[in-house]
Amino acid sequence: MMIKQSLLLFAVVILFLTSCGPNVSVSTLTGKWKYIKIEHPNASPPDTVKKAELDQAAPYIQFTPEMKYLIVWENKFLSHGSFTLNGKNLNVTEKLPDGKTRDFVFTVSELTDSKIVFESSGPEGSKVTALRASKF
Repeated sequence: MMIKQSLLLFAVVILFLTSCGPNVSVSTLTGKWKYIKIEHPNASPPDTVKKAELDQAAPYIQFTPEMKYLIVWENKFLSHGSFTLNGKNLNVTEKLPDGKTRDFVFTVSELTDSKIVFESSGPEGSKVTALRASKF
């Protein structure tokens, strides 16, 4: 009896924790998001892109209703491709200049109508905070 109660409590806690994440959908992502902070937490030592550099480069990411994305840095296309959603993960397929593709994941840790925080993992990973500049 005690084991059943413990398992039930565990299941309720897991459901609660997984439901507390951001509601990531195409409609909540769609729009242009201006980067306001870029961190590299896995770098040795960890670092953050300086505000002056962000102000000059004016980077942003744009998500479309057709599940495409575009990243711009200093008015130049830095990256583009498509994405699919899996919970709070964006499975990204980047189109490379040579016609090949590269797959990686952005994990969204915060998403409101005006702010998004997403990150990629690994030693080269970054954590980006962006504010919505426009909706489509």
